Amino acid sequence: MSWQPSNDPVLGDPMSCDALDLVIVPRTRDLGDGFQVRRALPHGKRQMVGPFIFFDHFGPVQFVSGKGMDVRPHPHIGLATVTYLFDGSIMHRDSEGNVQEIAPGAMNLMTAGRGIAHSERTPDAQRASGQKMLGLQSWIALPAGSEEIDPSFQHYGAGDLPMISERDFTARVIAGSSFGIKSPVTMVSPWFYTEVTAAAGASVPLDPDHEERAIYIVDGEVEIANERYEAPRLLIFRPGDRITVKALKATRMMFLGGDALEGPRHVWWNFVSSSKERIEQAKQDWKTGRFAAVPQEHEFIPLPE
Repeated sequence: MSWQPSNDPVLGDPMSCDALDLVIVPRTRDLGDGFQVRRALPHGKRQMVGPFIFFDHFGPVQFVSGKGMDVRPHPHIGLATVTYLFDGSIMHRDSEGNVQEIAPGAMNLMTAGRGIAHSERTPDAQRASGQKMLGLQSWIALPAGSEEIDPSFQHYGAGDLPMISERDFTARVIAGSSFGIKSPVTMVSPWFYTEVTAAAGASVPLDPDHEERAIYIVDGEVEIANERYEAPRLLIFRPGDRITVKALKATRMMFLGGDALEGPRHVWWNFVSSSKERIEQAKQDWKTGRFAAVPQEHEFIPLPE
């Protein structure tokens, strides 16, 4: 999606759990037609968790017949976008010629690298009938040596992603490794992303193997080291500690993180780079039409002034 202006997220509950580094309550912004976005990253005290540099939670929203999402073509550099849905469908089109309907549980990884443009719209059938929309979009910052790689797109349906089913929780490994199983998604740097659905009373382990780790509570409530945390919250943990998450009610959450990048990133609109000069070049490239066009699209989002 295109970056939408929003207030920074706020700090959350007191951090009495020694393993917790930061608790973030995402800020809510209404983008119109009742479409709400909650932003958890970036935060003034924490730009990234592993390479995750942007984390938006959108919906739930019910689109009536004839209405839908219309994110016009816009550009990206220096990052990869992950769109993950719980409800609804989105039609993805990009300047590399990829056209893909995104359905719940599927993994959609668009690597911008040196530059890509894309649009995100409600498919025609769902626009005609109306649909409920709930999902997440994340940006993965690329390592300094890979920021200018060729753009690419990967899609894996929900049935193509490995799952673990325990007595009281299930987990879908969207990217990287969790619970001893590995996703087929190809990544430029080590990171992981897993959807966990837990019944009330379930205890779910968070692997200590990853350098940086966080849990985003989509809905429900959890207990960690005798402290309670309600949705929506982003809980960022210190490295190395073994964490057990207990669901106090039916809970849906995302486990995420990975290896820290070699340094911070500059972020302006939809551009991420280790170089300010590269972002200035991307601004001019979009303003002057040097990005490739998105097929079947006849409009675009202008460069913010």
